[in-house]
Amino acid sequence: MAFDECIPYHATFQEAKKAMELSMRWALRSKNSYQNRNGYGIFAIVQGNAYQELREASANFLSSIDFDGYAIGGLAVGEPQAVMFDVLDYTIPLLPKFKPRYLMGVGKPSDVVGAVERGVDMFDCVIPTRSGRNGQAFVRNGTINIRNAQYSEDIRPLDSECSCYTCSNFHRAYLHHLVRAKEILGSILMTWHNIHYYQDLMRELREKIIWS
Repeated sequence: MAFDECIPYHATFQEAKKAMELSMRWALRSKNSYQNRNGYGIFAIVQGNAYQELREASANFLSSIDFDGYAIGGLAVGEPQAVMFDVLDYTIPLLPKFKPRYLMGVGKPSDVVGAVERGVDMFDCVIPTRSGRNGQAFVRNGTINIRNAQYSEDIRPLDSECSCYTCSNFHRAYLHHLVRAKEILGSILMTWHNIHYYQDLMRELREKIIWS
């Protein structure tokens, strides 16, 4: 990844412009100094906060340089989901069509689905593991906070449609006990489930893209 400056959502236009221009200079310097190696590539990072004028300027400038892929940074930093989707709506069409598009630091399942619908190919995010460590599970109909007392005698799996190791071998009541007792196994099993859930989600999205 080329170096960039990511600033808070409520930054002023001038603050966002200054950071974007710095990121653009760094991107050019990174590309000029990059040494090609088999199996490696270099991505630029589009910045500009939530200002359409800046996002378009950044995307157009970076697209004029032949990077191996293009990341969209500076999102999922406190802005509403609708704002993030708006930024993607007017930014992604400006990026090279046949280069991978990578949305940095995103996100919740609904964020991922919405971004894929807008043309994003790649993601990274701590949410599946961080949520698991803190007792939150992603399931087909939303989320479960396994710490809640309502699960203390619930012998159902976290998600009846999930085939992960956790759901195949442990019920909610046991997971509730582990997490409330601060047993490390609770964090491991919850995280295992969340990662499996995200893998299922991405597989389903890929299948829908193939058959669309």
